[in-house]
Amino acid sequence: MADRIQADPRDDFGKGAARKLRAVGKIPAVIYGHGSDPQHVSLPGHEMSLLLRKANAVLELELPGGTALALVKDVQRDPVRQIIEHLDLILVRSGERVSVEIPIRVEGEPAAGTVVSLDISTLNLEVEATHIPEGVIVDVTDAPDGTHIIASQLTLPAGAVLLTDADALILTVGGTSGGDVGADDAAAAAEAAAENE
Repeated sequence: MADRIQADPRDDFGKGAARKLRAVGKIPAVIYGHGSDPQHVSLPGHEMSLLLRKANAVLELELPGGTALALVKDVQRDPVRQIIEHLDLILVRSGERVSVEIPIRVEGEPAAGTVVSLDISTLNLEVEATHIPEGVIVDVTDAPDGTHIIASQLTLPAGAVLLTDADALILTVGGTSGGDVGADDAAAAAEAAAENE
């Protein structure tokens, strides 16, 4: 279900105009897609900050000419303060399929004495624009040492098509002896050597 947002047209461009908008709690944005000219709008800052906590937010924009569905495609943030500086939105239609990045969520605990190493944190999927999944779950409950999971082994949400390379390594399960414990052993050995000098 798309969230309804008021989108106000804007005619002033440039850094100064964008700064003024942000000062009054608005975020400058551009809407592209479906062969139409780009539309420059401002969106409510607080509402957008809350909505953007979820990846691939789909918005029902209230525009002067009516409503339109749009997918948040790019978020530009201030690298220091992390405030949202600008948004790129792409128009979508109900039933239309889009390419999106979906986060991978690891659930469960692997076998005792092992740890999970995640190689890829997102998957590229083709999905319906109005039914974008929030994540793809990988269950590692009791997975033994040496387990490797590749993209083609994942259970995708209904209707989703995998765009990521099917052979891409998602995660591995390995013993902890080669990790921190090994580092501690090396430190102890170095200390012992120093004492014997």
